[in-house]
Amino acid sequence: MNYVEANGLTKQYGTTPVFRDISFSLRKGEFVTLLGPSGCGKSTLLRSLAGLTDVDAGSIRVDGEDITRVAPQKRGIGMVFQSYALFPNMTVAQNIEFGLKLKKMAADERTRKVVDAIRLVALGGKEHQYPHELSGGQRQRVALARALIVEPRILLLDEPLSALDARIRRSLREQIRDIQSRLGVTTIFVTHDQEEALTLSDRIFVMDQGRIVQEGEAETIYARPASEFVARFIGNYNMLSPGDAHALFDMTINGHLAIRPEAIQVAPLTEVVSAKPLAPLTGTVRHRQLLGNVIRYQVESSGVMLRVDRLNQREDQLFAPGTLVALAVDPQQMREVH
Repeated sequence: MNYVEANGLTKQYGTTPVFRDISFSLRKGEFVTLLGPSGCGKSTLLRSLAGLTDVDAGSIRVDGEDITRVAPQKRGIGMVFQSYALFPNMTVAQNIEFGLKLKKMAADERTRKVVDAIRLVALGGKEHQYPHELSGGQRQRVALARALIVEPRILLLDEPLSALDARIRRSLREQIRDIQSRLGVTTIFVTHDQEEALTLSDRIFVMDQGRIVQEGEAETIYARPASEFVARFIGNYNMLSPGDAHALFDMTINGHLAIRPEAIQVAPLTEVVSAKPLAPLTGTVRHRQLLGNVIRYQVESSGVMLRVDRLNQREDQLFAPGTLVALAVDPQQMREVH
């Protein structure tokens, strides 16, 4: 049974549409990510679910209740913003406690819940500090605890990691996913970062120009993009034009041929890398880039430049620019998109 149902949501400012006829459903406890470029409407959609922005048409139901015109504070929804939105004159504990005071909860019960919330987000010892005394990651954990302490029916996260450095982002997203899984709270996460979406989500809704253009599990979105836009946005696909596809594989296509860099095998020209049903090619390494545990090569074959990813296992197995190499591509790893 669906826990959240959005039907025909539409929003525009003047004559400028933000999103049009958006419909989707979520299961209870699901973690869903809205993924898309800046300006595609994902943050406005999130604010509409929270009641901070009115929709022009459509309906929103949570657990069978129509909340489309319900005031934000009565929707039972917690929201965490990119900017933290903490009260600078309140301590960590006071910021977290704020929502419980609005609910007029007894003082001893508030204290117990704040202690539990601080433990949940691993901020022990920071209770009496103020936001300016905390790191960005710590402030975002305070904002998360403040949203969770009121036991929301839905948790909305609007690009909460975008202001943090890469190391803290990775650590905090793991914490967010772990806390969400333990609490079982239905969560919608907004990001333009494909890595965050792929690592966090039960399902991903890819948005473009105010529409959801593909939805599905992370593996499906990544491996089987439904369109050229999704393929270009969700990964580092090689996007081959009809001319490129014909030059490399003698294929006739109408759209573009999408091939993931890791789906292309590469080896010294003296080695055999191709066996049916793989399509054999030869090429010249033009450039290589270290991406940590992966080496990304730019390989030119038949006048076409291909991105090829290979695990960085041994330094003596790296291909220098100018090296002739053998390539092989499994046709099942190719996808024509429009």
